[in-house]
Amino acid sequence: MKYVLFPLADLSGGRLTNHWDVQHVRFLNGIQPPYDLTYDDVFMVPSRSAVGSRQGVDLASPDLTGTTIPLVVANMTAIAGRRMAETVSRRGGLVVIPQDIPIDVVTEVISWVKSRHLVLDTPIVLGPHQTVADALSLLPKRAHNAGVVVDDGHRPVGVVTDRDLSGVDRFTQLSEVMSRDLLLIDAEIEPREAFHKLDAANRRYAPAVDRDGRLAGILTRKGALRATLYTPAVDAQGRLRVAAAVGINGDVAGKAKQLLAAGVDTLVVDTAHGHQESMLAALKAVRGLDPQVPVVAGNVVAAEGVRDLIAAGADIVKVGVGPGAMCTTRMMTGVGRPQFSAVLECAAEARRLGKHVWADGGVRHPRDVAMALAAGASNVMVGSWFAGTYESPGDLQQDADGRLYKESFGMASARAVRNRTSEESAYDRARKALFEEGISTSRMYLDPARPGVEDLIDSIIAGVRSSCTYAGAASLEEFAEKAIVGIQSAAGYAEGKPLHASWN
Repeated sequence: MKYVLFPLADLSGGRLTNHWDVQHVRFLNGIQPPYDLTYDDVFMVPSRSAVGSRQGVDLASPDLTGTTIPLVVANMTAIAGRRMAETVSRRGGLVVIPQDIPIDVVTEVISWVKSRHLVLDTPIVLGPHQTVADALSLLPKRAHNAGVVVDDGHRPVGVVTDRDLSGVDRFTQLSEVMSRDLLLIDAEIEPREAFHKLDAANRRYAPAVDRDGRLAGILTRKGALRATLYTPAVDAQGRLRVAAAVGINGDVAGKAKQLLAAGVDTLVVDTAHGHQESMLAALKAVRGLDPQVPVVAGNVVAAEGVRDLIAAGADIVKVGVGPGAMCTTRMMTGVGRPQFSAVLECAAEARRLGKHVWADGGVRHPRDVAMALAAGASNVMVGSWFAGTYESPGDLQQDADGRLYKESFGMASARAVRNRTSEESAYDRARKALFEEGISTSRMYLDPARPGVEDLIDSIIAGVRSSCTYAGAASLEEFAEKAIVGIQSAAGYAEGKPLHASWN
């Protein structure tokens, strides 16, 4: 295995000193980058490969979080909710529930996610006497876009879609417009068999029922297919995994203790500037609880921060300051670092210490996720990219041109600050409102070709699997070892973009 020695900056004590560490990634022709790089600045060169199939690549993370695909949804209020957590975990990723949600709500979300089915999607349940208006308000909440009408015994008696409700008076009862031509499947049916059954009947979806005929879930043809391609991220009891975040102020240990008691699978101690004394104290308090789950902390962008956070108790360090689509930190403060170099340096230091990093922010295309993994990240965090999907918490809205969108906002924005300071005095809230940094709101449009988070996951994972085969890597660890990376100009990056293509 060939290594490249790469200079790292040590800023401890205010003195800049050069030291050398081993990097797994190899730079093309042995070039040493003269400046920091972000994802657009780099590309990967194909290598001789013995990996015969993309599906033969193992994308399970080595960081003990249990992910079977290297995707973590960031703890942003506009993105990470129960629907997102259920769906992403079913496909092998992990969602971090934000820290500004009341703890009793978070514990209820954890319990809810862990009670979800590993194959069936959670249905939208309606009663026959509910109205078209009721159904229209709920259908956009799920990508399958179907409501199941049940009787008093929770047995399906009909289904409704937006097509059934189009042009109908909003006060009409669903019993008058629902389709009664039901295809029911057994809740325990094998996904491959379910796909064939749906395909033969030319149905996009079907309600699934238990032995007593009660509604247990809903399954689409794509859902059945995905169930054969993805492995859910599950805990030791076979339940879907979910993570949750705590901040660094207040009773950090008390909140962390409640989350651990609720069964959270990964605990994230989070703040924008992770390399500070308050973070170190919070980490030590959390580690003092002897959590039997991975503890993640961040954010940092340099090796020194990684060392200090790991010494204080972190198993995984979040890397990234300012690359997010909703973040204005760099423009406001000048603070941050190009993300590829930040991940590269921090991953090398974490690896040296037997730990891992998550690459947090700056991914806008599947290639960016692959480059973060090549730099050594064990998982890649996604935020705003998933905001414009059916599964994000916001309400689906429509602009003047009929395009569907959801509102997103940064975690240092006015809205996020209001959420976190809701229990403080009006004076204290007004003072803090003067200093928000994130974008307050932004319209995140649904991609008509990929409106659900699973559609985006399909695209990302297909790209990452192909990247691994190009590198001759059968696992994420091999990928970080074998990837050969080059540096490109802006014109080189533009050359690789297909004309008139949309990657959302």
